[in-house]
Amino acid sequence: MTFAVDAPTTDWYLMLSAVLFSLGALGLLVRRNPLVMFMCVELMLNAVNITFVAIGRELKDVGGQLAVFFVLVVAAAEVVVGLAIIVTIIRRRPGANADDISVLKG
Repeated sequence: MTFAVDAPTTDWYLMLSAVLFSLGALGLLVRRNPLVMFMCVELMLNAVNITFVAIGRELKDVGGQLAVFFVLVVAAAEVVVGLAIIVTIIRRRPGANADDISVLKG
């Protein structure tokens, strides 16, 4: 007796994306550590990328993959600048959290 396993449908990918985005949003709202908040934003961006690819595949259009390419380029630039700022703040004040905005004042 063999079972045929179908490929996941677009709905599965959209549900996965919604769960990942919700986890990222919840982590962003609940946690105060800047590094964890940064990772939650990246999780949310990846959830959006899954949505773009799933919808692009459903519509048989390359626009989804093209949008993902641009999102990944922006995310890479965000990682370079954002992570440098976060690491600098954490080195200067090891117990810093997101409420310590005054650290950024000149």
